[in-house]
Amino acid sequence: RLSGPPNPLRAGRRRGPVTGMRAAGSDRMGDPARIGNSVRMEGTAPADAELRPEDFRFVERSDEGSFVLRPSVSYWQDAWRRLRRNRAALLSAALLALVTALCVVGPELTPYGHEALSMTEKNLGPSAAHWFGTDKMGRDLFTRVAVGGRVSLIVALVGALIDILVGLLYGGVAAGLGGAVDNAMMRLADVLSSIPYLVLAVLVSLILGRGMASLLVAMTLTGWCNMAYLVRGQILQIKEQEFVLAARALGTSPWRILWKHLIPNIMGVMIVAVTFDIPLFIFGEAFLSYIGLGIQPPMTSWGALASGAQQQMLFYPWQLFFPTLFISLTMLSFQMLGDGLRDALDPRVRD
Repeated sequence: RLSGPPNPLRAGRRRGPVTGMRAAGSDRMGDPARIGNSVRMEGTAPADAELRPEDFRFVERSDEGSFVLRPSVSYWQDAWRRLRRNRAALLSAALLALVTALCVVGPELTPYGHEALSMTEKNLGPSAAHWFGTDKMGRDLFTRVAVGGRVSLIVALVGALIDILVGLLYGGVAAGLGGAVDNAMMRLADVLSSIPYLVLAVLVSLILGRGMASLLVAMTLTGWCNMAYLVRGQILQIKEQEFVLAARALGTSPWRILWKHLIPNIMGVMIVAVTFDIPLFIFGEAFLSYIGLGIQPPMTSWGALASGAQQQMLFYPWQLFFPTLFISLTMLSFQMLGDGLRDALDPRVRD
């Protein structure tokens, strides 16, 4: 080897950084006091420092107004909130309440009975003594319209209740069991719904006689089929959702799933269906009474009043006007209320 003085540049490149790293490392690893001093020098407050309210200040966000918090409400509370914003539905509900109150307390507002005859006051027009006039037998029309409204509303409400109970039970069982049972039950419903409505009403009136009981049997004997179709379709739509699959995985029985999970989730649809079903019963009762297969004298209904007045409507039109007015207002109110409930109970409409 050739001997000579070492190269200072090469020695500095090799020895300088290594010596510096060791020194720094020895300072970090070995002296805790120096570590604490270095931390304080970087701006961190010591552990025993006290924080005062003056050390804090509020910072306003420029986009704070864009965040709107929605209050936590239940499904039925949200539905009621949306229903209250529908003025047409509220007006319809108020009109239905007024018609119902008239039918309940109306006969008590006049001194005339709905069967009281007065041949000296027949075919009178509306006046202070007889608010709606009198018919061809001298009976007060206001009292008879109120009593007839009781019969029509009772037939409609009882018929709709029978429809929803039978349809809910039949459609729920068919959709819950499924398979061959579902197929057989739906084919039976198809056969019943194919029977003509008027033919069935005539047959029932011949067997049971004419009156309110035969009228209800004729209208509900096959009327529940549409409700069963609706219930079955709704249950088939939701029975494969996650909460139902979770209940099955936990070992819940099919009947408990049906009554605890499926049916409560279609109650909104059922309520809407009932509001649309009641006008059909009102019209059906009026039609059957109009052709003589419904309510028989001396009891009356809106349809029976219209049937008795149609022979004299050219000379005494008010006798036909008031019964048909109440039929139309009641049916229209139920239809508009049903539209409002359908919009309010739809969970997909969230404003």
